[in-house]
Amino acid sequence: MNNDKKTFAGLGIAPGILSVLVKHNLTSPTPIQEQSIPAGIEGRDVMGIAQTGTGKTYAFGIPMLQRVLGGAGLGLIVVPTRELALQVAESLQKIGQPLGVKTAVLIGGEPMPRQLRSLARKPDIIICTPGRMIDHLDQRTVSLANVHMLVLDEADRMLDMGFAPQLKQIVAAVPAERQTMLFSATMPEEIVAIARSYMKLPIRVEIARPGSTAKDVSQELFIVPQEDKSRLLEKILQDYRGSVLVFSRTKHNAKRIAATVRFLGHTAAEIHSNRSLGQRREALEGFKTGRYRVLVATDIAARGIDVSNIELVINYDLPENAEDYVHRIGRTGRAGVSGHAISFARPNQRDDIRSIERLIRASLPVSRLPELPQPLPKVKTGIPAEREERSHRHHFPHMDRSHFRGRRPPRFRHRGPRHSE
Repeated sequence: MNNDKKTFAGLGIAPGILSVLVKHNLTSPTPIQEQSIPAGIEGRDVMGIAQTGTGKTYAFGIPMLQRVLGGAGLGLIVVPTRELALQVAESLQKIGQPLGVKTAVLIGGEPMPRQLRSLARKPDIIICTPGRMIDHLDQRTVSLANVHMLVLDEADRMLDMGFAPQLKQIVAAVPAERQTMLFSATMPEEIVAIARSYMKLPIRVEIARPGSTAKDVSQELFIVPQEDKSRLLEKILQDYRGSVLVFSRTKHNAKRIAATVRFLGHTAAEIHSNRSLGQRREALEGFKTGRYRVLVATDIAARGIDVSNIELVINYDLPENAEDYVHRIGRTGRAGVSGHAISFARPNQRDDIRSIERLIRASLPVSRLPELPQPLPKVKTGIPAEREERSHRHHFPHMDRSHFRGRRPPRFRHRGPRHSE
């Protein structure tokens, strides 16, 4: 019997919080929690680097709860996506609600009146996405003058999504005398610059080097033509029996993949920016409870998917950014449970494969294509064929110009970051 097992009891956590942790059978801290919680409770600035699934929420959540209960002021947590905001709120409420801590969640896609009622109850902790917090600041429906502790979670993802201007605006609305904790799975130069600008002598807690993949996740790569991906997916869903999370690069392709999976006789749901907040919640809850065996998601929603015991992650499309590969496959193999990740790469994506391999500092093992089922018939997705075709193209230099009947081709505007997140 190992008597050296770490416990939360030695980290400076208040007895009331410890009692709630024990009731939820949370007795042993993860490495990121063990190193971050004492510094956070002391009021130190912390820059944490750890892959997904390592327990970052309680690494900053427990110090915030303790300081809130001590009367220090308001806690503010900024995250990139709606799903992650709801996940963080659920985790904090599990510990804080029995102790009387009130939380408010400010995210896009949810009615403003409901959020105003939540703010009227004078929450102790606010969890928000950048765009919706800017909406509230612009309308003067929230004040951040009493924020004593600021957390930026998944900071690298917020920068990837173009939220740097919003973060700057939020930080400007928060008192300069505050505690700041920043967490990220990767540490690009932009994150280091934020740390220098927003933090005071931060303690750097690095559990895994940037780009590290979860140690309990085995990886596999298939080189497969685009037109054979659906047949390979069919074969894999036959070979694996558990829950499967499928990643698509675009929302239109996610819709098509989900329709294909349902056609094959499997229950499936989808999460992407075209789905309402209610639809995304229902899809995630259905995946958690087993109502849906397969969940198809884009990267915009990936950071909020916290589901235990996902057997398999499939990268139907390789991610646009190599860093997202680490986040995607980190959805399986969580909390010491083993998992598997399979990626589909087209023959012309060798450069994308090399980018991932440079980041993770390992070669992706390439498997030979199995014998594939017969080609599937065309599956109706509800997306017009012309739109489906265009969703795969970034430019249209080879499009038959006769399609426009003498009119100029349509122009597409870059819309910038989505305030709805």
